[in-house]
Amino acid sequence: MARADDAAGMPAVTAGDQALRHEQREMVTLVTARVRDAILRKPHFVDAETDLVTLCGELAARGIADALVRDGDRLGIFTTTNLVQAILRDAPPASLKVRDFTSFTPWSVSVEDDLYDAMMLMLRHRIHRVLVRDGDEVVGILSQMDLMGFLANQSHLISAEIARATSPAELARPAAQVEALIRVLHEDGVRIEVIAGLVGALNRQIFRRLWQMLAPQALRDNSCLIVMGSEGRSEQIIRTDQDNALILRDGFAFDGLDRVTQAFTEALISFGYPPCPGGIMLSRPLWCQSVQAFGDTLRDWIHGDDPEGPMNLAIFLDAAAVAGDESLLAALRDRLQRMLTGSDSFYARFAAAIRQFDSGAEGGWWRRLPGMRGPEAAEIDLKKLGIFPVVHGTRALALEYGIAASGTRARLQALAGAGRIDAGLARDLADALHCMMALKLDSNLAQIARGQAPDNSIRPTELGRLDRQALRDSLNIVRDFKQWLGQHYRLDLL
Repeated sequence: MARADDAAGMPAVTAGDQALRHEQREMVTLVTARVRDAILRKPHFVDAETDLVTLCGELAARGIADALVRDGDRLGIFTTTNLVQAILRDAPPASLKVRDFTSFTPWSVSVEDDLYDAMMLMLRHRIHRVLVRDGDEVVGILSQMDLMGFLANQSHLISAEIARATSPAELARPAAQVEALIRVLHEDGVRIEVIAGLVGALNRQIFRRLWQMLAPQALRDNSCLIVMGSEGRSEQIIRTDQDNALILRDGFAFDGLDRVTQAFTEALISFGYPPCPGGIMLSRPLWCQSVQAFGDTLRDWIHGDDPEGPMNLAIFLDAAAVAGDESLLAALRDRLQRMLTGSDSFYARFAAAIRQFDSGAEGGWWRRLPGMRGPEAAEIDLKKLGIFPVVHGTRALALEYGIAASGTRARLQALAGAGRIDAGLARDLADALHCMMALKLDSNLAQIARGQAPDNSIRPTELGRLDRQALRDSLNIVRDFKQWLGQHYRLDLL
């Protein structure tokens, strides 16, 4: 990562540097941050013959503490540390040349290098700044202060603070930082699926750490804390609700379980995770059961007449273990799979939910999106009209074909790999989903900035022309997918 430039006298990278870098990357990974993502200061160049008084005047006028010094083919860096050395000379500063106090072996990094590696380079060599190169051109200077200012909102520092928290009150701080991280990453153009995955991982760390604080060891050893729905799929970005549950080992009883689960729910609410309107939280008896009892509930959701059953099942299908014994969740999944053997009619009924939010005939409002007028310009529910059909249709196919993945994109890739869905359609659906997630995030961040609670609504007329076209294309893909599912499951016969 540190680049050697023989003509400019740049130190070469040693094998020790490379080994250390690899070792450090194993411990902490900045999954999205590169040097180009940081705020890079444009370098101020001076000639080596410049006297110190003139140079100090230029630095003060620009409010900076360093300059790059050109001396023929050499390039060096002068900092205020070098100025201290100059002041100790007996000669007057105006007679001293900057060349005599410049380091002509500065370290450099590429704009494409990891920010984490730049940080470790500074720490290893006890330097405070590095040059930033784009090819052979020096395009900026990155200092420790610049780097730490950028990293202040980055994921690994939030993760470290989560790990250090010793009480729910201390855990509230990193939980609050997640939203700021989302805004920074989104404004920097980070892909929506990367943001979702990163936020999902941080949320699970928060849930796990909170559970460790509140649940005694015996309870943690004999249970499995799970998240479900969009949280389980790592597709929830801005917090909308809690979807969690607790699976208990058969035969295990814990005195004070209600107190622990209620404290967990209340703590998450205090952190800014809204309660689930449908009560899908481990503090509710339906979502805190033993393996056997949970399995019986799954059977009722499949074969019973509870109108909430299919949707509860759909939410459970996205479950991901957060803490405890993951084999308890695996046992439930195995039992569920056995229940569904030979249940072709159930798969069709389950998939039919994609039509529950239909309104109007085929060729509806989205066909006229770029030039909408009148009532069609009103707010629309992007989740109901676009995101849900993709998510649930893919979930139904994954259930039918025994696909274990929980994320929509991963399910689509697995389905395409198994020949269950056309690879082109799978790719289009993933792109459409990510487009709609990004538009929803734009809307949510704007709502939060206005002091409003984030929801699923979006005003198409407030979108730019390209975004309106992208939304139109995405919803046409959704329409085609629903038609394909209708034929696949013979939904017209239901």
